[in-house]
Amino acid sequence: MAPAKVTNGHNPLRDPSDRRLPKIAGPSGLVIFGVTGDLAQKKLLPAVYDLANRGLLPPAFGLTGFARRDWEDQDFRKIAHDAISKHSRTPFDEGVWEQLSKGFRFVSGEFSDDSAFERLAQTVQRLDDERGTRGNHAFYLSVPPGQFPLVLQQLAKVGLSTPAEGTWRRVVVEKPFGHDLTSARELNDVVEQVFPPESVFRIDHYLGKETVQNLLALRFANQMFEPIWNANYVDHVQITMAEDIGIGSRAGYYDGIGAARDVIQNHLLQLLALTAMEEPVSFEADELRAEKEKVLSAVTIPRDIGRHTARGQYEAGWQGGEEVLGYLQEQGMSTGSITETYAAIRLDVDTRRWAGVPFYLRAGKRLGRRVTEIAIVFKRAPHLPFDLNETQELGQNAIVIRVQPDEGVTIRFGSKVPGTAMEVRDVTMDFGYGHAFTESSPEAYERLILDMLLGDPPLFPRQREVELSWQILDPIIDYWAKHGKPEQYRPGTWGPPSADAMLARDGRTWRRP
Repeated sequence: MAPAKVTNGHNPLRDPSDRRLPKIAGPSGLVIFGVTGDLAQKKLLPAVYDLANRGLLPPAFGLTGFARRDWEDQDFRKIAHDAISKHSRTPFDEGVWEQLSKGFRFVSGEFSDDSAFERLAQTVQRLDDERGTRGNHAFYLSVPPGQFPLVLQQLAKVGLSTPAEGTWRRVVVEKPFGHDLTSARELNDVVEQVFPPESVFRIDHYLGKETVQNLLALRFANQMFEPIWNANYVDHVQITMAEDIGIGSRAGYYDGIGAARDVIQNHLLQLLALTAMEEPVSFEADELRAEKEKVLSAVTIPRDIGRHTARGQYEAGWQGGEEVLGYLQEQGMSTGSITETYAAIRLDVDTRRWAGVPFYLRAGKRLGRRVTEIAIVFKRAPHLPFDLNETQELGQNAIVIRVQPDEGVTIRFGSKVPGTAMEVRDVTMDFGYGHAFTESSPEAYERLILDMLLGDPPLFPRQREVELSWQILDPIIDYWAKHGKPEQYRPGTWGPPSADAMLARDGRTWRRP
């Protein structure tokens, strides 16, 4: 499908009288630093194409890649074509590609090269003149955080960070947002010296996933769930992000970071905030963020960190019929590394709604299977008018929101087994996105890039959320640094024995997703 046409200055997709219709971005350009990296090749470029294929980008759109490669514009278009045709979600359409790729440009250079940024400024100006991007440009920093200051300084030096009257300039920052509270504040100071806070978009791609957004609809659009979404009925909450792969070629990034910093500080604490937050006044950015910040500010860590956290490191072994390396044997890894590849922590939310309900968060690599889910586990019925033998296979009721890979919601409850005896057993009701809707869910980066171009920030965490997350996690990481090493666990299992012991102390067990 070709990009939507705009007639007589009126855009039917932006008609405020019908909020059901999708919005399309206005004339704009996107500059991607690090355009040769995996993120750009596998996610960002395909997402831009998919937006165009869905008619959500205007004809007046330009994309500029910046990297060290000695490429011309046509070389970049060829690389982008191959990446998009391989990784795009929507079918490849030559007509859409032809229209979109006319706005593709490439600038070769180092981040320290003043002349390269002068060429970038000239390229952006030519896109305004030739493509009609009208001075509206976003800069996507798909580079290591250590490179942010230099890139930002160069943008400011050539005037690219300063918009003309009636235009906008924005910057997109990928996680990690620092490695602790101090570095997060330092990083934010660097960014906001160049771009004002309202022009800074911090991307956590999990918040763009359809199922994460559906969590809000599940809670606030259905009367059946919200009355029991509290400590009166909920026993505990488990939030899991499990991967069945190792670190692969990411040793340079992962070592010294670990599962807690890489996943819990951002993804899982955001999921906790969305699960535990109160109903916002509206879904405007400030209202949504305010409720998430209230939750994060109410989170407390356990007094005895050693008893209520666990960390592990996968060892060599067999997984899925294949012999796999241990973490310390991965290419480029330091043999003495104490970086955890598995982390589990208990947190409490000290609010009226959640007082006494523990939230258990866990993330790890080389686990039983790839899955991300939020499990709301309910208290047992106060009285069961059945014999023990009739309910021995009955567990606790649960609502499980599956974020990936099979997006949907499962409800677990007790039901009578067919027959003459009164035997009650757990059964499940399942809702899957792929079965309920004919249209496929957009990729997270599609939603987030479009929202950024529209200047619509509800799904982007602001600095206060980042700082609160580090305030939660820093004491746990500091404790781990002073107390031994991660416990080894076998590939294909669900983590180290200490993780099971952690829940057993509370009289609970982990779900097996």
